[in-house]
Amino acid sequence: MPPIEPKLSAQGRALLDAGRAADAVEVLRRAVASGEEPALDLLARAYLDNGSWAAAAEWLGALVEGGRPRFAGRLGVARAGLGDANGAEDAFRTALENGEIAAANDLGILLRDQNRFGEAVQVLTRAAEQGDRQAPDNLVALHLEAGDLPAAIEVAERWVADDRPETLTALAEVRAAARRDDEADELHRRACELGGLRAHTAYGTFLLTSRGDVDRAEREFRDAVRHNESGSSFALAQFLVDTGRPDEARPHLQVGVDHGDRAAVAALAELDGEDLSDD
Repeated sequence: MPPIEPKLSAQGRALLDAGRAADAVEVLRRAVASGEEPALDLLARAYLDNGSWAAAAEWLGALVEGGRPRFAGRLGVARAGLGDANGAEDAFRTALENGEIAAANDLGILLRDQNRFGEAVQVLTRAAEQGDRQAPDNLVALHLEAGDLPAAIEVAERWVADDRPETLTALAEVRAAARRDDEADELHRRACELGGLRAHTAYGTFLLTSRGDVDRAEREFRDAVRHNESGSSFALAQFLVDTGRPDEARPHLQVGVDHGDRAAVAALAELDGEDLSDD
């Protein structure tokens, strides 16, 4: 029988699961002060879910400096959210040095955004070889963004496996780029059936851009939200805006804003006629 979670930690987790990260922060801060060990990870989640980058960076930095390197990956996310690329890179590399393979994806994206393509490929390739679920997908995306379809095909075909459904999504996107839409469609559907991390979002995008099927695309975007895929609220909101339904998009954009998504902040401001250029 698993141990019973301390009272404040359990309360904070319930708030997080209900999408109330801001409310969870104060509860979990009290839980940490009371010495509840589970509250450490939960408070990190609350800060990051709420987009509280400065508070997260300060607190997670103290944890890492105090000898808890398992928080280094999340420290990197917070520093990246603050626009501190050097600090984020240092934190991600600390996480990798301490066996946190998943940090490779965040580091790879950071390096890509700094136009350090070769380093990004190396980092993501090592992560894929070590069994990270998202690395092959991110590696394929990296090659596609660079316009290197042969390299993307090679990577996608090397790593594809049903027990890693994210690789099916990656191969589907390669097939779509090669204008092999029927194969892409089948791969996307299999990825959804097998629970790929962003399968419904990717399938919705394919149906919209390659098939021109607006109705099926909307169903997939809404399924992505129901499955809590990362970035799915913003993807659905963008779809609704693009199809002339801004009022329906607004609550989904607000979800992104509440999670610190800068693209959602900009999109909601645009809907409201606000100019963020001077902020």
